[in-house]
Amino acid sequence: MRRAVIFISTAIVAAGATLFMASPALAHGYVSSPPSRQAMCAQGRVANCGEIIYEPQSVEGPKGLRSCSGGNARFAQLDDESKAWPATSVGNSLTFNWVLTARHATSTWEYYIGGTRIAVFNDQGRQPGATVSHNVDLGGRTGRQKVLAIWNIADTPNAFYSCIDLQVGGGTDPSPSPSPSPTRSPSPSPSSSPSTPAGTWAAGTAYTAGDQVTYGGVSYRCLQAHTALTGWEPPNVPALWQRLS
Repeated sequence: MRRAVIFISTAIVAAGATLFMASPALAHGYVSSPPSRQAMCAQGRVANCGEIIYEPQSVEGPKGLRSCSGGNARFAQLDDESKAWPATSVGNSLTFNWVLTARHATSTWEYYIGGTRIAVFNDQGRQPGATVSHNVDLGGRTGRQKVLAIWNIADTPNAFYSCIDLQVGGGTDPSPSPSPSPTRSPSPSPSSSPSTPAGTWAAGTAYTAGDQVTYGGVSYRCLQAHTALTGWEPPNVPALWQRLS
């Protein structure tokens, strides 16, 4: 009887360890600027994106993939090249900004154009901050380009994926760019200007650098373009919001 109890206890411990090891990474994040495809969807700039509009930070899949969806069928729309993905006009060197909803130990950050890796940044297992920025040289490429940005987690077999459509060389964006769906109704403020609209902070809203909001009776200015999520209230993310009063 005692041997049976020991066997059952051992099996339970082993099963629990297996479940713990198999649990998905708790980290999430995406490229907020230049806006990635999931950022475009979350901002309402591209139609019929499916579930990604609610969780742009969740494009997670096994390491080593080269797809915008990270092999995740829920976000297959990100791989659809027939969609009118707006391309951001940039020079040959630019900064990619990540927003992380949960920080996790990181091995590397990689950037690809086609099958060529154009940049890699090695964090050697360190935990990143709430935002991460990388300056990347596009190697003299011009015209329409699609960059695949990859965040490789250090202690799981998974990575997070973001595709960013660019028009390199300062030309005009060749893709139609529908106006973002209205997600907030800013209230006029004597201290605000047309370039820095003021309103009450709200999750799900796409903010650009310079926007002003109020939260808890305090005014803040946006420091980096992003789509707000629950947990990213201005007092909680000083990397995204500067307190004004």
